[in-house]
Amino acid sequence: MGTILLFDAGNTNTKICLADEEGLGESYTLPTRPANTGDDWGLKIESILMREDVSPSDIEACVISSVVPPLDPLISHMASRFFDCQTLFAARDLPIDLINEYTRPEKVGADVLVGCYSARMTYEEKNLIVIDFGTATTLACVAENAFKGGLICPGVLSSAGALASGTAKLPKVDLAVASDALVWGKTTEECLSQGFLFGFASMIDGLVTKLSAQLKDPFVVATGGLARDIAQLSGAIDELRPDLVMEGLWMAYYNR
Repeated sequence: MGTILLFDAGNTNTKICLADEEGLGESYTLPTRPANTGDDWGLKIESILMREDVSPSDIEACVISSVVPPLDPLISHMASRFFDCQTLFAARDLPIDLINEYTRPEKVGADVLVGCYSARMTYEEKNLIVIDFGTATTLACVAENAFKGGLICPGVLSSAGALASGTAKLPKVDLAVASDALVWGKTTEECLSQGFLFGFASMIDGLVTKLSAQLKDPFVVATGGLARDIAQLSGAIDELRPDLVMEGLWMAYYNR
């Protein structure tokens, strides 16, 4: 069998990973710009393939989790023009083996479903909470083989950016964990970093506690850009899975 290209297309970035039947390979992150053309995407992907010493003719499929509808036809065009391969969108062309109990199932983000499916296939615990620290912070609840619903909260970086752009004297800062102990900041940058990281960690702890009243003893999995930093400060997160969505796309493709 050939190589597949996995895409996790989010509102801020698109993560791209090469994979085959043996598992995931190297991954790359590009900014999501739906205004770009399919050719622009194709040329960038060709550069990745050249770096990985993979021929375009080796690509048998592009498998995509997308929450950016304007991007979808661009990737489809790119797959056809550059690799002459099929394009499979998660939950639309590629079934995700979960019972979707959302009131309007078609409104659930593909990344949420794929992440939940990946966690369900990986962990034996009956109840799961899958947290994705992306442009938004999402908490998805899984009981046995059913996606029950969840929560959508502000994203860490998007919140920090909104605060900086909406105030005259608060700068954008690099959010980094300096210590596991909360201390008051003595510079504006320290105040912002401590406030955001410990604030979001406390939000996660509180929300998991409240969700646990309905979802007994959940196993909590975290993925996304700042998952590692928040997990250092949160007592609720049991495990980090940086490639959770990629793993789910890979599983869905080879289990179809």
